Amino acid sequence: MSDLGSEDGDESGEAGGDIGEYEGDRDGEGQRHGFGKARLPNGDTYEGQYERGLRSGHGTYRFKNGAIYTGNYLENKKHGKGVFFYPDGSKYAGDWVHDQRQGYGEYLYANGDTYTGEWANNKRHGQGTYVYKDTGSKYVGCWVNGIQSGPAELIHLNHRFKGTFLNGKPLGRGKFIFDIGCEQHGEYIQPVQEKEEEEEDEPPLPLEPIWKASEITKLTPWSPHDEELLVPRETAGAEAEEEKILSTIDTEEGGDHPASDAGEEGEERREEEVNQDQEDEEITDFGG
Repeated sequence: MSDLGSEDGDESGEAGGDIGEYEGDRDGEGQRHGFGKARLPNGDTYEGQYERGLRSGHGTYRFKNGAIYTGNYLENKKHGKGVFFYPDGSKYAGDWVHDQRQGYGEYLYANGDTYTGEWANNKRHGQGTYVYKDTGSKYVGCWVNGIQSGPAELIHLNHRFKGTFLNGKPLGRGKFIFDIGCEQHGEYIQPVQEKEEEEEDEPPLPLEPIWKASEITKLTPWSPHDEELLVPRETAGAEAEEEKILSTIDTEEGGDHPASDAGEEGEERREEEVNQDQEDEEITDFGG
C-alpha cells in the first residue's frame, strides 16, 4: 500500500465529503476546514488540521498496516517536522519537504543502526553520523545521495581512520590513529580490474581498495588535504622506530592492524546497504 496512493488518492474526495467518513469543522463552502477526524474507505484514518479540504497543519495519519505518521502537513503532503513509525519497527524523526525526508533528521533502523544528520530527496545527503549497533563503530562525515562520499572519520573501539570516501569506500590518502598513541599514514589504492574474455557478458565485481602504508608517526593534526605528512622517512633510525611501533601494535592489539579490519568494515557496509534498500522500499510503500 502506498502512502501517496492511500492519502492523496482516497482523500481527494474528502473535500466534498463524498468519499470516506468525516467528523469535524467545515468552512462556509462545506469543505473540511479546522480540526477533524476522517476514516478512508481503505481503513486508514486521519485526525488533525484541515485547510480548504486538504490536510494542513498538525495531524496524525494511521495506516491500516500499523504505520503511523504524526507531524505537520501542507496541502496533503508531509511538510515540516514529523515522525514516521514504520511497521518493521524503524522510525524517522525530523524534517519533511513535500512528502520527502529533507533537512535534518534521525533514522532508527530495524536492525538497531542509526543515522543522524542531513537529508535530501529521501536520502542521507550532507553531514551525518551513522552508528552500527552490532560493532559500536560509527561513520562521521559526508554523504552524497545516500552513499558515504567525501572527508570522514570511521571510529572503531580502539582505533579510527581519517580520510576520504568515494562510493562508500575509503580511497586516497588517510591515516589510522591508534589509542596506544601512534598513527599509520598511507593511502587506499583502487586495484585495476583484470578483464576476462570468457565473462564479458557479466560485469566484474568491484575490487576492494588496498591500504598502502607509508610511515608511522606520533599523534599529529591532519586533514585529507595534507600531503607533507605522507613523505616517507629516509633515515635508518626512523625505520627502526616504525618497526618498534608496529611490533607494539601487534602485541597490544592482538595482531590487529588496518588490513585486518577489511572484513568487519565490509560487513558494516553490507548492513548499511540493507538499510538503504529498506529506505527505498519505504519510499515506495509509504511515499517517504
